[in-house]
Amino acid sequence: MIPNNVVVHQQSKVLELSYENGSTYRLPFEFLRVLSPSAEVQGHGPGQETLQTGKRDVLIAHLEPVGHYALKPSFSDGHDSGLYSWDYLQFLCENQEQLWKEHLNRLATAGLDRDAPMIVAGSSCGSH
Repeated sequence: MIPNNVVVHQQSKVLELSYENGSTYRLPFEFLRVLSPSAEVQGHGPGQETLQTGKRDVLIAHLEPVGHYALKPSFSDGHDSGLYSWDYLQFLCENQEQLWKEHLNRLATAGLDRDAPMIVAGSSCGSH
């Protein structure tokens, strides 16, 4: 489903998506950033994910459409390689509460705080 309206709210740090059926969702920038569909965040396969921290204050510096199928945000921390398809955005909207709980649980399991600075270990992917 494609939203009929997309609004970037810089002050409240949320991306608002409104749909034809009357549904409106507000996805925090931090949520979008830590769940970026990019290989930098998701890895190239199961178990290769990079747990994201220190993103509470991230902003969307620029948001551009990609064809008729996705949005590409450029975040204030320099991350801009995630293409958020309409299907992925809908998935995030419909599962926001559970996905956020899972992220916080992964942080707790790793002994990390969501405000901890990112520690970037060597990456085996030459494109990052």
